[in-house]
Amino acid sequence: MAIKLENVGIAVRDLEATIAFFTDLGLTVVGRDTVSGEWADTAVGLDGNHAKIAMLQTPDGQGQLELFEYIHPKAIETNPTRPNDIGMHRVAFSVDDIDESLEIAAKHGCTPLRGVATYGDVYKLTYLRGPSGILVMLAEKLKKD
Repeated sequence: MAIKLENVGIAVRDLEATIAFFTDLGLTVVGRDTVSGEWADTAVGLDGNHAKIAMLQTPDGQGQLELFEYIHPKAIETNPTRPNDIGMHRVAFSVDDIDESLEIAAKHGCTPLRGVATYGDVYKLTYLRGPSGILVMLAEKLKKD
């Protein structure tokens, strides 16, 4: 059986602010829509499901994020995920320059949870808290191919 990862979906508090964060980091909006109706209720498993959505893609075309802001039912605030919580953990991105990426993130009020670490001589990486509390990992490969 063939299988392919299509995207990672993330419910957000403010769709426009989250789009701005990820597009500033280099992703591109490839689609937007508002979804509702019986098909959406069935697919998602929520009665009265109504959401604004945006599909973002990495520059290489291989990774996609589907962001959705619920209109109905009302979004439920939860505590931000911690790195050791069970469940959806984080979204990870390879970046060419982690310092430049962190400057961009800082413009959105997002800073590393603790700092930037170096994993052997392979990566510089960090976790930061993005919009709506999303855990985002940024990693810069140290040895360029």
